[in-house]
Amino acid sequence: MILNSRCAKIKINDTEIFTVFYYGTIEGLVCEFCSDLIIMERVFTMKSSVIKDGVSTAPQRSLLNALGLTEEEIKRPFIGIVSSKNDIVPGHMNIDKIVDAVKQGVALAGGVPIVFPAIAVCDGIAMGHEGMKYSLVTRELIADSTEAMAKAHAFDALVMVPNCDKNVPGMLMAAARINVPTVFVSGGPMLAGHVKGKKTSLSSMFEAVGAYTANKITAEELAEFENKACPSCGSCSGMYTANSMNCLTEAIGMGLQGNGTIPAVYSERIKLAKHAGMKVMELLEKDIRPRDILTEKAFMNALTVDMALGCSTNTMLHLPAIAKEAGVKLNLDIANEISKKTPNLCHLAPAGHTYMEDLNEAGGVYAVMNELTKVGLLDTDLITATGKTVGENIKGCEIKDTDIIRPVTNPYSKTGGIAVLKGNLAPDGSVVKRSAVAEEMMHHKGAARVFDCEEDALSAIYDGKINPGEVVVIRYEGPKGGPGMREMLNPTSAIMGSGLGNCVALITDGRFSGATRGAAIGHVSPEAAVGGPIALVKEGDMIEIDIPANTINLLVSDEELAKRKAEWKPRQPKITTGYLARYAKLVTSGAQGAVLE
Repeated sequence: MILNSRCAKIKINDTEIFTVFYYGTIEGLVCEFCSDLIIMERVFTMKSSVIKDGVSTAPQRSLLNALGLTEEEIKRPFIGIVSSKNDIVPGHMNIDKIVDAVKQGVALAGGVPIVFPAIAVCDGIAMGHEGMKYSLVTRELIADSTEAMAKAHAFDALVMVPNCDKNVPGMLMAAARINVPTVFVSGGPMLAGHVKGKKTSLSSMFEAVGAYTANKITAEELAEFENKACPSCGSCSGMYTANSMNCLTEAIGMGLQGNGTIPAVYSERIKLAKHAGMKVMELLEKDIRPRDILTEKAFMNALTVDMALGCSTNTMLHLPAIAKEAGVKLNLDIANEISKKTPNLCHLAPAGHTYMEDLNEAGGVYAVMNELTKVGLLDTDLITATGKTVGENIKGCEIKDTDIIRPVTNPYSKTGGIAVLKGNLAPDGSVVKRSAVAEEMMHHKGAARVFDCEEDALSAIYDGKINPGEVVVIRYEGPKGGPGMREMLNPTSAIMGSGLGNCVALITDGRFSGATRGAAIGHVSPEAAVGGPIALVKEGDMIEIDIPANTINLLVSDEELAKRKAEWKPRQPKITTGYLARYAKLVTSGAQGAVLE
């Protein structure tokens, strides 16, 4: 049934269907009801009718009038745009421009764009002090607040505009809960820096601090890194957590092509944002929702792409958390199963010397996905936020630079970029970015150097008290013990910068930045705060790490461990008031994605 703008509402089987119109006409056709030239229409069933239709919603309409909405706008779908713009996070300072472009796209396609905010923490700025305790915990705040705003105001559809580490998974968790048509468009990655004619990034900056402390570079050289490592707005330029999650948003089907790789400063990203605004109206018309996209098979696709790209270990926290909200069970054991059969095709920083801008020019995430289909590793029949299937999306997306994205016939390794290690030191699992570990550290046995917080370990590294061959153990930094499961980029960077990266390992019940490289094993579960085996390690104990075998073991007898366990006593919480105290009481193990229960 085709109507024009004078026929704004009809009934089919006693159900009111609202119409939204494009500008322009279809030449030669007239409306069968009022004989006017036909205006193209799209038909939507709108959740927002609960705040707009009928006598009972007159008070709500009066408040919509107070917003300056016209009668014509009130009749159209309300599209919530979740903006994580702020002035403290470099990855978010440009998001106002992205949001403006999304608004234009929504309006072009006949919707009414309405913006509301989400918080964001810069992990780099929060690193190394109390602020890092507040990083991971914001994921739940973002999910909760986005859900609250979307439900309270009955939005018909959503466009999520995140960028940095916790915003992406937090908003994906919210999208699964709210389950109205949703598209993601990120703020985009930072351009790589340039120091002494070579590309560089934030991970090099942190390692430069370690090099300076070890007298390997001068103060002038350190200052050059400081001034040139981060040259533009955007999420830091390597395959760190933010870019990992933005790429996986594309792979799992919730973002459009280029969501993870188009640099923040490119005009192409503005176009992408406009298309996202238009696309959400198409999803609303077709009633394609997040839970239609976020299926078990979609998570398997995402994990496969994760392994091929060599993403951050933090994906092993975030994907299970998102899956839980979508009603999908995802455990760490699946990661190793997928890793065994997935070749690692990319070595972006910190694993190598290529950056997000290079991945974008080489064909981006879709080129990686298309390459993986050549050996049958992806399900290509799944619906996505483009309104098309995975197969339709990636058709013809070939690798443009085999130095950046290797073909499946010549991978960096035949197995994926992340490994989950288990053993008597981590019965529930631990995680390492295998693709960023030197070959000589794939198997390591050394004496434990035990520290009960990050600061003590960092001081020992800077003071030259860590010796080749040792294993640095940092505990009581897990989800409960931290609380907040701090990232530990400072200690790992200090190890690398001081020249110990090829002979010293680090394990923790905390976690690592995506910028971390080396034999850094995080998420050791159960954590020390609940009496996990990592709490029982003593100075000088031998620890054996075998990444190819997926094992991590404390070389102490079962009888001795049982004795230590019987003598162990829980520690008093580090923080007893405020949000962190509440979080510590509710958070689960890192092996379960550190979700709240």
